Amino acid sequence: MKVPQFQPSLGEREYAAIKDCFDQNWITEGPKAKEFMEKLLKLTGAKYGVFAPNGTLALYLGLRAVDIGPGDEVIVPDFTFYATASSVAMTGATPIFADVNKDNFQIDVSKCKELITPRTKAIMPVDIYGMSANMDAVVSFAKDRGLKIVEDAAQALGVKYKGVHAGTRGEIGCFSFFADKTITTGEGGMIVTNGKELYEKLLYLRNQGRIDRGSFIHPQIGYNFRMTDIQLAIGIVQLERLPEIVSKKKAIYDRYIGHLRDIDALRFIKVEEGTDPYIPFRVAIIDRSGRAHKLMEHMKKNEIETRTFFYPMHLQPAFKHMNWDDSKFEGSNYGYNNGICLPSFVDLREDQIDHVCGVIKEFYNS
Repeated sequence: MKVPQFQPSLGEREYAAIKDCFDQNWITEGPKAKEFMEKLLKLTGAKYGVFAPNGTLALYLGLRAVDIGPGDEVIVPDFTFYATASSVAMTGATPIFADVNKDNFQIDVSKCKELITPRTKAIMPVDIYGMSANMDAVVSFAKDRGLKIVEDAAQALGVKYKGVHAGTRGEIGCFSFFADKTITTGEGGMIVTNGKELYEKLLYLRNQGRIDRGSFIHPQIGYNFRMTDIQLAIGIVQLERLPEIVSKKKAIYDRYIGHLRDIDALRFIKVEEGTDPYIPFRVAIIDRSGRAHKLMEHMKKNEIETRTFFYPMHLQPAFKHMNWDDSKFEGSNYGYNNGICLPSFVDLREDQIDHVCGVIKEFYNS
């Protein structure tokens, strides 16, 4: 049985929403954008928000809005997707990598203290695999040192930490609507803030240096970081389906736990205390026997797609010129060497989960 790592969950409702855009003859960013944003702000509790073409550019806009630029340094977890770090580099600033804890691979704030220099201007916590970072620790650390917080909540739409939605504790929060995210628009991103001045900066930056379209007067330097109503129409339907999506993701996670919890060599990553709800973006497991990559090879032979955890940023060819000390990244190295992401897309069937788990048990019993 072939089991893919991921497939988007799209159907007739999304198709009808796209057709409606054509029927209304409005395909660029317009009324659907307004409707989607209003619903997203209600969900997150943020006061203001703007869209971006993708999560990477959402991070870039967020950093620019808090005046990050050449000569600045931004603390970034070593365990994250490349875009977190590349968005910092895109501003001309330098990403400074901090190790993560081994329990759930969230940024270890205690390791950030030694990274502070006069050039440190911000910290970028990342909400990994559908749970929040320890935002109490991040906020306290940033406040004590006068740092801005740009939260990468790409994988955490709908997730809350101690009753507050992910992405809303700091100055800026950024989300992604890529095909594998909790809800998707194909490509797309969003930046939220509770600061009016930051919101106005974001409007200028994303809309050709002006607040309103239709004018040829451009008071500031800005760019075209808009989306289309075709994408956003899909997003509206996906957001309406969020309770169904969350329920299915949790059921998938629970079924995996039921099958695999008795295998001594495996453990599921620990959910950060205070994360409620936890929406399993990935079913992420740790092999404690040192055989993670062999297990992945075994699953590949059985036509089951898996992924490793993130490749540490300090080892990325794009950043190796910074000559990082590998011994300072025990957590991220441990995650990459021992972590496995199992198939966990919304429409994954029970028989597919059972098959995946059967192949895993076969490996450990052999």
